[in-house]
Amino acid sequence: MISFPNAKINIGLNITGKRTDGFHNLETVFFPIGWCDALEIAEADKLQLTTSGIPISGSPQSNLVMKAYSLLQKDCGLPALKIHLHKQIPFGAGLGGGSADGAFMLQMLNKSFNLNLSVEKLLDYAAVLGSDCPFFILDKPVFATGRGEVMDEINLNVKGMSLLLVKPPLEVSTAKAFQNVVPQKPAVSLSELINLPVHDWKNNIINQFESSVFPQYPEISIVKAQLYDMGAVYASMSGSGSCVFGLFSELPANIERLFPAPFLTFSQQIQIL
Repeated sequence: MISFPNAKINIGLNITGKRTDGFHNLETVFFPIGWCDALEIAEADKLQLTTSGIPISGSPQSNLVMKAYSLLQKDCGLPALKIHLHKQIPFGAGLGGGSADGAFMLQMLNKSFNLNLSVEKLLDYAAVLGSDCPFFILDKPVFATGRGEVMDEINLNVKGMSLLLVKPPLEVSTAKAFQNVVPQKPAVSLSELINLPVHDWKNNIINQFESSVFPQYPEISIVKAQLYDMGAVYASMSGSGSCVFGLFSELPANIERLFPAPFLTFSQQIQIL
């Protein structure tokens, strides 16, 4: 069985408070995009994870795909598998690629072995894997609070717009992104601001991580400025960075010339309402 775990972007992100469990409360809009990995499973004599594409650091046991397998194997009993992950979503980009891999693995195991786990149960397992993982069980535009696991589906009037993502040749660790962030509740919740016309997002919707990340990595702020110079209606860093996205009425030409390798780019026309 094969699936294609997709990435996400954050449209707005506010850190609203520090939790007693060491995590932070936030509010954000998660939006699924088409930049995908590929994940394949097959029964085997022994458990094995192989990878291709972007090199993955760390031991196989630390990979969220393997952690997802271990969670369900413990509770449901599963045969040994050969797992292959082809990695295309870049790391340290704020796109949630690892979280998507873990969540899609849960869903693949549920379907392949007829575990009959409900969406609610899959969400519980995903929350154990990581804060972003539950979103990828739903994989629809949502307004999220808490650690990101409290979600309400929303409708966004962005259908037909073009999305351009630019990944500079650097990674941002979550720890560095949090270094200079001061949690505070916004005067107006993102749940209200997201209903404004897209042309009004620029002056109203922020990613709070930018105030911490941009001084440390000015290259990322330059990319955001370039997207606006190219005609973006709205541009922002996604998550804790380093990827920046722009929403356009019409996708600009000569993207590869403006952002040559080692920059990575991805574009799509948005079909989701």
